[in-house]
Amino acid sequence: MAKKPLLSFIILLIMTGYAIAQKANFEAAERFAPENLRKMVGDRNLRPNWIEGTDRFWYSYKTSDGTNYYVVDAARKTKNLMFDREMLASELTRLTNKPVNSKELNLRNLTFKDSNTFTFEDEDAIYDYVLNSTTVTKIKDKEKEIRPQRWKHFSPDSSWVVFAKNHNLYLMKAGDPDSTEYRLTTDGERWYSFNQNASDTSKTKRVRAAANWFKDSKKLFVRRTDSRKVGDLWVINSTAKPRPTLETYKYPLPGEKNINQYELTFFDVESKSRIDADIAKWKDQSLERTYFAGNRSDILYFVRRDRTWKDLELCEANTETGEVRILISEHIEPYFHTMMLRFAQINNGDELIWLSERDGWAHLYLYDGDGNLKNRITEGAYTVGNISRVDTTGRMLYVEAYGKEDGIDPYYNMYYKVGFDGGNVQLLTEENATHSFRMSNSNNYFVDTFSRIDLPSRSVLRDNRGNIVLELENVDITKLVEAGWKSAEPFKVKAADGITDLYGVMWKPFDFDPEKKYPIIAYCYPGPQAEPVTKTFMEIRNQRVHNIPLAQLGFIVVSVGQRGGSPQRSKWYHNYGYDNLRDYPLADNKAALEQLAARHSFIDINKVGIYGRSGGGFMSTAAILSYPDFYKVAVSSCGNHDNNIYNLWWSESHHGVKEVTKKKKDKETGEELEVTTFESKIPTNQSLAKNLKGHLLLYHGEVDNNVHPANTIRVVDELIKAGKRFDLKIFPGKRHTYGDYTSYIERMMWYYFAEHLLGDYRTNVDLKDYNKK
Repeated sequence: MAKKPLLSFIILLIMTGYAIAQKANFEAAERFAPENLRKMVGDRNLRPNWIEGTDRFWYSYKTSDGTNYYVVDAARKTKNLMFDREMLASELTRLTNKPVNSKELNLRNLTFKDSNTFTFEDEDAIYDYVLNSTTVTKIKDKEKEIRPQRWKHFSPDSSWVVFAKNHNLYLMKAGDPDSTEYRLTTDGERWYSFNQNASDTSKTKRVRAAANWFKDSKKLFVRRTDSRKVGDLWVINSTAKPRPTLETYKYPLPGEKNINQYELTFFDVESKSRIDADIAKWKDQSLERTYFAGNRSDILYFVRRDRTWKDLELCEANTETGEVRILISEHIEPYFHTMMLRFAQINNGDELIWLSERDGWAHLYLYDGDGNLKNRITEGAYTVGNISRVDTTGRMLYVEAYGKEDGIDPYYNMYYKVGFDGGNVQLLTEENATHSFRMSNSNNYFVDTFSRIDLPSRSVLRDNRGNIVLELENVDITKLVEAGWKSAEPFKVKAADGITDLYGVMWKPFDFDPEKKYPIIAYCYPGPQAEPVTKTFMEIRNQRVHNIPLAQLGFIVVSVGQRGGSPQRSKWYHNYGYDNLRDYPLADNKAALEQLAARHSFIDINKVGIYGRSGGGFMSTAAILSYPDFYKVAVSSCGNHDNNIYNLWWSESHHGVKEVTKKKKDKETGEELEVTTFESKIPTNQSLAKNLKGHLLLYHGEVDNNVHPANTIRVVDELIKAGKRFDLKIFPGKRHTYGDYTSYIERMMWYYFAEHLLGDYRTNVDLKDYNKK
C-alpha cells in the first residue's frame, strides 16, 4: 500500500515535466502576428502606371529604406528615380510650412501631363514637377472637398446624369442643378427597383441608379431584379445605440419556390423611350453577365443560364427592338461553374471568343459574329484562365493558363500568347512560380511579378515574347530574416484514391527541432471555387497569413487542396464534390495528414487539429464530427454548417438542384397542368452533432448577413441535445469578417489549440501581455 503514493507522485512528476516541455511559445507567435509581419516586409507586387501613348511607366516601391518612385522607359531599357526624395520633401516643406517625411511621401493622384511633367496632390494643394528638375511648383490650393454626390452617374461624354428616385429612373442634363428631370419609368418599387440599393425606403431623395451607360452616351441599360416574393432574413445588432436594431434583407434559399427574377431594359437618351428585352426562356433563369459590343449601342451581349446550372447561352439583344438571338449554346453536366465564364468580342462584334469545358478542360474557341464556330484556339490537358489582353491588330491573345508545363505546380498561373487561329501556344513566363501580367497599351511590353511560397517576389519587365529586358525589383525581406523567419515548404501527396496528386504547404516553428514531436493543424477551405493553399510569397493580407504565427506556438501547420476544390484543374477534378457538398473534401484532408505523418517522424498524428472560416468553418466542423477519432480539436469560424439556409448560388450550383415537373389539375377548370418546381436537400453538420468527441470552438458574427448566424446556432442546438461539451463565441455587431476583433479572435484560437493539443492551460497568459501594437 505504501508504494501507491510514491507511484502517483512519480506519475505527477512525469506529467508536470511533459506539460512544461509542451508550453506554447506565445512570444514567438506574437512576434510574427499579421500586424507585425506587415512591418517586416516591403512591397511584394509592382503595379506599373503606363503613361498614355508611350512604352514608359512609373511606379512606387517600398523597402526597409522607405518608398521610392521610379520611371521606366521600356524601349530604352532604363529605370530612373523620378526625383530626389530629400529635395521633394524639402520643396513641399517650403511650400506648405509643414514637416514632410522624405521616406514616406504620399503623392496622391499622381498623373503625367506629358512625357516629362507630372502633377500630384497632398491634402492642401496641387503641384507640378518636371523630371530631373529641383523645383516643385504649386499650381493651386485645393478647394474644400465637398462630399461627392454619389447619386450622379455621368454619361461617358459628361453631358447627362442618370439617377433614381422612389425606385424609378430619371435623366437630367449635367452641369445645371435646375435642369429638368426626365422620368423614364413608373413601375419601380421597393425590391423591384431601378435603385442601386433596392431596399431603399426614401421617397423623394435622389439616389444612385442601377443603370449602365453605353460608351457612346446614347443609351442606358438596366439589369433589374425582382425580389418582391423572395423570403426575408433578419439579423439583430445588439450593440446599436440607443436600442438594438433589426436588419431585414432578401435572401433566397436553395430549393425555394420564390427566388430572384431578372429583366433587361434599354433606354434611349434622345427619345427617352424604353425597350424591354425578351430574355425569358427557362423558369427561374439567371441573367449572369452583360458585355458591350465595343462602341456600339445597338446591341448588348448577355449570358443566361437555367436554374439547374446545366444550360448556358450567350445571347445578343437588339436595343432598338428588344429582340434576342442565341449565339452560343452550351449544355454542361453536371453543372457550369460561372467562375469559368470568359468572353471577348473582336472589332465591335465581328468575332467572338468563348471559353468552354466541352472536352473536360477549359479552353477558348473563336466564333464569327453570328455564333458560328470558326476554330478552337487552345487545346490540351490544361486549363485556360483569364483572357489578359486581346491584340486585335496582331490577332493575338495573351492568356493565363494552369497545368500546361510538366513539373510545375498546376496552380501556378503561367502566361502565354496564342493566335486567334490557334496552333502554337507560346510560353511567356517560364519560371517555376506564379506570375502576374500588366501590359502596356501598345502590347509591346508587360510587367511580371512572380513568386512562390518559398521564392521571394521578383518583378521584371518583359517584351511580348517573354524575354526579360529589365530587372525591376526584389522584395526586401531584410527585417524578416533578422527576426528569424524561415520559408514555408510546398509538398505533394496523394488523394484518398491513391492516384490524384494534391498540393499543399507546410509551416514549421522557426525554432524547429526535427527530434521533437509536434501536433499538426490543418488550415482548411473546401472550395469549390478556390483551395486554401498559398501560391505566392507572403500573402500577408490573406487569411493564410495566420498560419505563420500559429506554427510558432509549437505546431506543424499545413494547408492542402482536395478533389473538388478548384476549377483551375480538370472539369473532373473540379466537379468531384457535386451532390456531396458536406463530405467530399474530408477523406482527402485526412489522407494528406496521414501521409505527411508517415513521411515525417516529427509529426504527432495522434494530435490533430483543424480550423477554417466560412466554408472552412463548415469543413472543420464536418471533419471533427465525421472523423471524431482522428481530429481532436477544431476551431470553426462563421461556417455555413447548414447549406439549406445558405445562399442559393453556393448551394444549388455546387451541390445541385433537381428540376421536378408534376401534373396538377386546375381547381377551377379541371384542366391538367404541368407544374415545375426545384428541389435541393443538402446534408448538414448538425446532423452529425452526436459524434463529437474532441474539442470544438465555434465563432460567428452576430449580424453576419452572408452566412446567417442560424448556421452555427443550429449546430449548437443539436450539440446541446446530444449532451456534448463545446465552446461558442458570438461577436457582437460583427458581420462575416470581424474587423477590429480580428486580433482578439486570432489569439483566442492560439489559446484553444495550445490548451487542447499542447496541454498548456496557463491562466497567466493574457491579451494585454501579447497584443502590443
